[in-house]
Amino acid sequence: MDLLEGIRAFVATAQTGSFTAAAERLGVSNRLTSKYVAELELRLGVRLLQRTTRKVGLTPAGEDLLARAPVLLDELDDLVAGLGEDGRGLSGVLRVSAPVTFGEVFVQDMLRRFAEPHPDLTIDLRLSDRFVDLATEGIDLAFRIGVPRVSALRARKLGEVCSRIVASPDYLARNGAPEHPADLTNHACILDTNRAAASRWELLDAGQVVPVEVKGRFLVNSARAARDLALAGCGIAFCPDFVLADDLAQGRLVALLPGNESPHRPLNAIYLDGPVLPRKVRALIDFAVRELG
Repeated sequence: MDLLEGIRAFVATAQTGSFTAAAERLGVSNRLTSKYVAELELRLGVRLLQRTTRKVGLTPAGEDLLARAPVLLDELDDLVAGLGEDGRGLSGVLRVSAPVTFGEVFVQDMLRRFAEPHPDLTIDLRLSDRFVDLATEGIDLAFRIGVPRVSALRARKLGEVCSRIVASPDYLARNGAPEHPADLTNHACILDTNRAAASRWELLDAGQVVPVEVKGRFLVNSARAARDLALAGCGIAFCPDFVLADDLAQGRLVALLPGNESPHRPLNAIYLDGPVLPRKVRALIDFAVRELG
């Protein structure tokens, strides 16, 4: 067994939690993946994984290896790519995480443009509105709105996002427009349950953050769905600006209460802290800075 193949099989198994998922990631059989890991354990003289009928877990030795091996594999891939005939090309798998709506609206198209000049690069985009554990799930780079919560993560600021209050011309013709944030309590509002408090909108008023309690018949866990309901005249929505740009420009939605947007929140590229940043991750961050800045 090649030592590197064993380490790759171990990392994939540890990150996915099963030999089956690891085999799918590596493009080999389940049996071969299990064999590689077993031979690696025999060669090192330690048990790396605790096997059960449903999943695998890490031993202390496995935790130590997983903490260092992914970076070493990335460095090796970068070295090999740099020594090839086309040293400028990127290769391997680049695993990216992003919030669902932002990923659908912007990230997926940005990744398509980024990958075009790199035919040997595979993009694995995972969209989720939960806070993904980068180390556990093997994520190279995450796009997140807000400040990182974990000290082991590093952030590169790409821009800022704010949310705006909008409604359709039809809704406003039937119900009138709020003139002050407090007036929102008398309107049908569309609540996005991805927010920490869906029924409490935090708005800027004379530079101060003011919470406003709202209510409505529609609760959704998607900013895009909230936008769509607002377009249909179902109520007033409070959505991130990247979802609204085209509809505001075309007059399909109207921005309400100018000056009462949400506080601006940073849009960051998040990655694990470490001594070396893999070349493909660094290249994507630089590309995102140009695209999103």
